[in-house]
This record gives sequence, C-alpha cells and structure tokens, in this order.
Amino acid sequence: MSQPQAAPARLRALASWQAGRVATLGARLTAAHMALEARSDFAVLAALDELGPLSQAEIGRSLGLDRANVNRIATRLEQEGLIARTQDPDDGRRQVLTATPAGTARLAGLERSARRVQDELLAALDVDEREQLRLLLDKVLAAHPAQPA
Repeated sequence: MSQPQAAPARLRALASWQAGRVATLGARLTAAHMALEARSDFAVLAALDELGPLSQAEIGRSLGLDRANVNRIATRLEQEGLIARTQDPDDGRRQVLTATPAGTARLAGLERSARRVQDELLAALDVDEREQLRLLLDKVLAAHPAQPA
C-alpha cells in the first residue's frame, strides 16, 4: 500500500491553507472532547467571565456571532441556571447577562477540556513556540474585523 503524499509545496507555502488545515484538525479534536453545545457555552461563559456583564449584542460582537445564535445560547444557559438576565441599570430597555456561580463552575470544567484539546493539537510545539504561535495568530486576527459565524 502506498504512503499518502504530502500536499503540494505551493499549498504548504500558503499560511491560509495551513491555517485552514489546522482549523479543521482543531475542530475535529474539539468535537472529540466537547459537544457542540459545550463549545458555544465555553465562548459565552468565557466572555462574561472576562468582560463582565454584557448584552447579547455585545456578546455577539465580541465573539463574532449572530444575535439570533447568541439568543438561543443565552436562553439555554439561563434555563440551565448558568447565566442570569437582569435589566441594565443605565438603559431599562436592555438586558445584560451575567454568569451565575454554576456558570463559573461550568466554565472551569469546559476550560479544562479546551486545554486538553490545545495540548493534543499543539503537541509538536514547546511552551514558548505555543505562545509565539498564539501571539502571531492574535496579531493576524486583530488586523481583520470579527465576522459573524
């Protein structure tokens, strides 16, 4: 049986092609360790933990998610007791979301799963290389506005 051939050098020379392949691999590894709902829970709970109380629109902008998707996620998280909705004291027409203690505990568990995925995905890199890659990717992403998923 023949060995699978490497992709052509012209493709391997494209950062966009490599990033796409890494993204596909990362998505597969994430799916193996975290259910689809857990991935969206992690994103929303992490945003609330880091940024504090936010409206659904602010969460959507922060994560590059459509408002309708954020609403579905928030409704489910609220039903599960992981977030609470309260009226914005500065704008009575707006509601803000905050993580509950149960949401914070759920976030900690999800973060452990996400770290396992990162460890598996980046196993070929040492700690300094992982941080360098993260910083470079952050720089690329910062140069482009967030897009709804």
